[in-house]
Amino acid sequence: MLETLDLTRQLTKEQYERDLLQYQLQMRDLARELYERKRSLVAVFEGWDAAGKGGSIRRVTEKLDPRGYEVFSIGAPQGEERTHHYLWRFWRRLEPPDEKQILIFDRSWYGRVLVERVEGFASEPAWKRAYREITEFERQLTDAGVILAKFWLHISKEEQLRRFRGREDTAYKRWKLTGEDWRNREKWDTYLIAVEDMLVKTSTSAAPWTTVEANFKWYARVKVLRTLVKSVGKALGKRKVGK
Repeated sequence: MLETLDLTRQLTKEQYERDLLQYQLQMRDLARELYERKRSLVAVFEGWDAAGKGGSIRRVTEKLDPRGYEVFSIGAPQGEERTHHYLWRFWRRLEPPDEKQILIFDRSWYGRVLVERVEGFASEPAWKRAYREITEFERQLTDAGVILAKFWLHISKEEQLRRFRGREDTAYKRWKLTGEDWRNREKWDTYLIAVEDMLVKTSTSAAPWTTVEANFKWYARVKVLRTLVKSVGKALGKRKVGK
């Protein structure tokens, strides 16, 4: 699936600035309508290390009312989280809505079938069972009226190396690069198999995956925003958004 993506897709600076602003303003208006209708959007961002998840999330939220959204950066479970089912810590963040109509996950429950699978933190029966658990979890969300958008940001192995080197050579970016990033890179092919399995087994009609060609960051950011605007607009019965 991922091999078919055209990673050469890009935008000119003029196209990027025009489209980004257009979709950001549409997203701002839709966020207000979500609040008025008491609907919620949950956006999940997964992708390779250095694929640009953080940059895309910042562009999504740039023009939103900060009172109406929250971003969760998900790492390894800590403390009490380790004593519960792996989905428990996500349910905690989803209930109650607490007046925030948009919840964004920078990494998510899909860690079970990605890093936990590849690194051996979950047994094979556990991560295989997780495909069904996750699709049922997401079905419960969408049945309750949640609009669920899921993004996999895809870059080439060569582009990831270029970005890693760029972080090494830039003082204010160096903190972003860790030994774990390099270790994960060594298992690229194993992770690729896990990603392909995840996309195939957890993409449903109510909660489909959107694969994002992210070698060119401007293109990726606009595609993410356009997809969100279209998804929310469709759920709210809008026909003239996302154009």
